[in-house]
Amino acid sequence: MSKAEILAEWPKLKADERAQVFDRLCELQESDLLQGHGPTAEEKKLLDQALAEFERDGQRGKPWREVLYRIEASHAP
Repeated sequence: MSKAEILAEWPKLKADERAQVFDRLCELQESDLLQGHGPTAEEKKLLDQALAEFERDGQRGKPWREVLYRIEASHAP
């Protein structure tokens, strides 16, 4: 089956089936990275842009415990 044929079939899949395909693709990507295959040139460009954006931003984020507390508090009855 060609890539074009696979892509043409995706819209026909149910949401849970697409989730399974996505999970498998993520597993394959992770495996490639662990085996020493680095990100593509386009992925490196996107990562560099995201890092530059992060470094320009004066806010470095919040500690995860604070974020978790806020999420839990927002869902409390």
